[in-house]
Amino acid sequence: MRRKEREITDTHQLQQILEECKVCRVAMQDKDGLYLVPLNFGYQYQDGKLTLYLHSSKEGRKISALSQNSSVCFEMDCSHKLVEGDVACAYSYEYQSIVGNGTAHIVDNKEEKKQALSILMRHMTEKAFEFTDSMADLVAVIKIEADSFSGKGHHL
Repeated sequence: MRRKEREITDTHQLQQILEECKVCRVAMQDKDGLYLVPLNFGYQYQDGKLTLYLHSSKEGRKISALSQNSSVCFEMDCSHKLVEGDVACAYSYEYQSIVGNGTAHIVDNKEEKKQALSILMRHMTEKAFEFTDSMADLVAVIKIEADSFSGKGHHL
């Protein structure tokens, strides 16, 4: 990271960013090139290990791309605020973000899939939901295990 003074390494601060962000952009590659898609997500963050859970249609470019190449990059950002200045060069922008790389897998195990959907819904709504087998069968669940990630923030 070029701007080391903006790096966030504190586990509690990283958890706060994960909690505040509601959209994760996932980049993948297929035979047609790079593909970037914004998705709602849920997560588990324990002992420095980050796992993201996303849901998707069972068909489409995203699922096809992940079946060809499971390597992904992801990004999420939040806490946006424009900081005004007297001249254009004095303007700035406050933010917090997490960027990382990982491996994506389609979750096949029904119990893991239902748990992942519950984690996602709890993150998005702060409510507990349970899923039946038939509900879980309607969607694909993507699990991204982060190989590496970093936090960054800029606050004036």
